[in-house]
Amino acid sequence: MNTRRILAGAVVALAAAGGGVLANHWLDRDADVAYAAQGGAQAGAQADAQADSHQSAVQQLWAAPVTSVDGKPQSLSLLKGHPIVVNFWASWCGPCVEEMPALSKLQREYEKKGIQFVGLGVDSEKNIQAFLQKVKVAYPIYVTGFGGADLARAFGNNAGGLPFTVVIDAKGNIRSTKLGQIDPAALRQTLDTL
Repeated sequence: MNTRRILAGAVVALAAAGGGVLANHWLDRDADVAYAAQGGAQAGAQADAQADSHQSAVQQLWAAPVTSVDGKPQSLSLLKGHPIVVNFWASWCGPCVEEMPALSKLQREYEKKGIQFVGLGVDSEKNIQAFLQKVKVAYPIYVTGFGGADLARAFGNNAGGLPFTVVIDAKGNIRSTKLGQIDPAALRQTLDTL
C-alpha cells in the first residue's frame, strides 16, 4: 500500500512539474524572443566595437612614430590607400629571422599587384642596423622600439609575441592577423583576395 501511495505521489509530482514547465514555456515565450533579439543586438554591438577597434588600430598605425634604420623620422601614412602586410619582428626573435626570406620572396611576387610589405622592428635602432648588415630584406624596415608592442596589441596581439603579421587592404580593413611564423601558402591565399 505504501508503494502505491509513493508511486501515485510521484506521478502527481511529475505531472505538476511538467505542467509548470509547459506553462512557464508559454508564459515566457515572449520574454525569450525579446532576450534573443537583445542577444542579437549585443552581438551586433560587439561586432561594431570590434570593427571600430580595428579601424582605431589602423589609424594608430598611420600615426605611429617610426624611424628609418638610419634614424630619420618616417610616416607610415604614406602607405594609406594601398594594401600592406605589416610584420612586427625583432632581431633577437628566432622565428622572426627564419620567416624573413619567405616574406622577402612574397614581397617580390606581390609588388606587381601593388602590395607593400613593411617590417616594424620592435627593437633598438642599433640592433636592427647590425642585423640588416648581415641579412638583406626586400621590403622597408622601420624602427618602432618597444612602442611597437603596444601597436601590435592594438591589432589584437594581446600575448605580445613575435613575429606578428597583419594584412590590411587598400580600404584600411584588416584582412588577417597571424601570431607566430607565417604560412606562405595561407598568406598567398589572403593576398590573392586583395
